[in-house]
Amino acid sequence: MPTIARSLTLRYRHNSYAVYRTLECRPDSYQDWYQQGNTLRDAGRYEEALASYERALEYNPYDYWAWYWHADILNTWGCFEEALVSYDNALLNKPNDYWAWCQKGSVLRQLDRYEEAIASYDKALEARPDDYWAWYNRGRVAIEDLDWFEEAIASFEITLKLRPDDYWSWYRHGDALRHLGRYPEAVSSYDQALLICPYDYWSLYRRGDSLRHWGHLEDALSSYDQALAVKPKDFWSWYQRGEILRQLGRYQEAITSYDEALDSEPEDEYTWYNQACCYALCGNFELAIFSLQKAIQLHPSEYQELAKTDSDFDSLRENKAFTALLSHSLNA
Repeated sequence: MPTIARSLTLRYRHNSYAVYRTLECRPDSYQDWYQQGNTLRDAGRYEEALASYERALEYNPYDYWAWYWHADILNTWGCFEEALVSYDNALLNKPNDYWAWCQKGSVLRQLDRYEEAIASYDKALEARPDDYWAWYNRGRVAIEDLDWFEEAIASFEITLKLRPDDYWSWYRHGDALRHLGRYPEAVSSYDQALLICPYDYWSLYRRGDSLRHWGHLEDALSSYDQALAVKPKDFWSWYQRGEILRQLGRYQEAITSYDEALDSEPEDEYTWYNQACCYALCGNFELAIFSLQKAIQLHPSEYQELAKTDSDFDSLRENKAFTALLSHSLNA
């Protein structure tokens, strides 16, 4: 055993033994039960630590730290309702404590009580107004759980003042802007994220999404290509690449992108249908009917009706195989 690890193990054994010896003499000692809880927690013996904190709280039910560590163990175990009760008890004794409010926010999020989680982070920020983690977690709940995009932007702008080189804040700041349709600002935020993590798939992909919605199709293609350099088999980048190429009238290139997408997701009806449109527009009727049949097999009611009026298939209106496909009931 390495020297440091061995000395730590011996220290834990010694401390635990010393506390047990003390408790034999003073079984009603709050401080000794509390210290034993700390020793057991440090040693990773969480069940015994929990029992020790509970014994300590029998003798001193108003101790902040015993309640806090009791909650922390329950939180680690995923016992969120019980942890919440313990954090609340801790806060009864120390109502302005940053750590308990922050941890309570985390537990409330796990319980899907998102607005209460935001309120807990706000209480934590009353104690530490310039704390990065409380602002960041507040923004994360706002964007990911509540769709409060303006709130999220405000939170992430503060985190970025505190940590200007924080990748995750730039990325989620960009996401909130994208959801609000503020695409130029979103692209700028993703660019900042990419200065920190140049090969991050998600920033490249979402940058492509923002450019596509903004109407900068060629630049969007470039972003999707960079995303695919990082994640070559990604369905979504290949699919969106195909969509842009179809909009640009580059049908054969779009077909190739849809093929790549279908390698990853062969049951995606949207890709089959859009590929069928491109084949029809290229004059390749046989493959157009093949791809359309695949889409209809996956979702008959939608794609049979859609193909009847879609102008992309006008060149196939007199084709017997095409008309048979649209009239045939695949649910029979």
